Amino acid sequence: MFHSPQNTGESRLPLAGIRVIEFSHMVMGPSCGMILADLGADVIKIEPAPGGDNTRRLTGPAVGFFSAFNRNKRSLCVDLKSPNGLALVRRLAADADVLVENFRPGGMAKMGLGLEALQADNPGLVYCSLKGFLPGPYEHRAALDEVVQMMGGLAYMTGPPGRPLRAGSSVNDIMGGLFGALAVVAALRERDRTGRGGLVQSGLFETNMVLVAQHMARTAVEGCDPTPFGDPEMKKPWPLYDIFDTADDGQVFVGVVTETQWRAFCKAFGLDDLAQDPDLAGMAALAAARPRILARVGGVFATLTKAELMARCEALGLPFSPINRPGDLFEDPHLLASGGLLPTDLTRARDDAASRPAAESAGLPGLPISLFDGRPGLTRQPPRVGEHGRDIAREAGLGEAEVAALIAAGILVAPEVTVPEPV
Repeated sequence: MFHSPQNTGESRLPLAGIRVIEFSHMVMGPSCGMILADLGADVIKIEPAPGGDNTRRLTGPAVGFFSAFNRNKRSLCVDLKSPNGLALVRRLAADADVLVENFRPGGMAKMGLGLEALQADNPGLVYCSLKGFLPGPYEHRAALDEVVQMMGGLAYMTGPPGRPLRAGSSVNDIMGGLFGALAVVAALRERDRTGRGGLVQSGLFETNMVLVAQHMARTAVEGCDPTPFGDPEMKKPWPLYDIFDTADDGQVFVGVVTETQWRAFCKAFGLDDLAQDPDLAGMAALAAARPRILARVGGVFATLTKAELMARCEALGLPFSPINRPGDLFEDPHLLASGGLLPTDLTRARDDAASRPAAESAGLPGLPISLFDGRPGLTRQPPRVGEHGRDIAREAGLGEAEVAALIAAGILVAPEVTVPEPV
């Protein structure tokens, strides 16, 4: 199969030389494609002409979706309702290793881009479908992250009793994309053995079930529904596992989860009487005495600043954390030192001046992994609409006159000159 040269720095990544065609929007599909791209695959994002992926124009809680999940990809903006546009995409798919899509069931087949149609020309194609539900009674239902959190027990476990609450991130979309990428890598390994591709799938609902598996297991063991995490009366099995106020109006989470930690904690914070109390011997007794313990500890912590409390906890090796907001993380010293934030151009998601971002760039999180040569980084900024269309069309075998004709007809949307990609 023909593959375009990769950018400098990608050649040593494990998926270098693998071409992925991505038909996706929102979060689940783009996160799958981003993971594959971060690992070195040449991911071509197919966007609908003329305006590109609608995710670019989302607002409110979704305003960051495109910038966060579309780095390291190339953009082809094409009219798939046009026979010539569809033919171009089919030519690309004939030489691709992987196709990723997250549209409604049957949507790709209606366009002539279903598994059977594409495998006729490319038997080795790995076809990854990211859906709301894997095959079964629910498979034709529309799904959102919030839908499956509600029906899958995660919202019940997150909120207070009687008030189910979705998690504060698109957890199932992102993890569903991760499981899709894992399925793709497994399928490529199998293709090495058999020479054939095939269908792999990841389900949003099924992803949620992985997240609540521990609570299902607990329900089976105890014979009753577990207490939601949002219940202030939830019985915790440790003496400290709570958020505390500090003298300077800060907040710090502190956990003490072993008897060894408890003894060291009491010594360090002048609570020897608690450590020596015979009624507090053993973790079960400590957990039962939480109200009494929290009152004493809260009083001690209230005399310390946030920085002082965290420094003491770090010296003791205790689990602790400041209560951060997303904006605090741009300056997190660990993320900065470990290469965890990738300098991302936020202007590329939207080209209209009316929606210019407050900041032109920001450090956004990279993959939370380290490989033999270090952490996967940024090789391409999130693409502008159709930014790589001319190059991709040429790679598919089209001549200059054919490319120009597609652009003139509005079938292919591409800038006059490819915009440089600062990284």
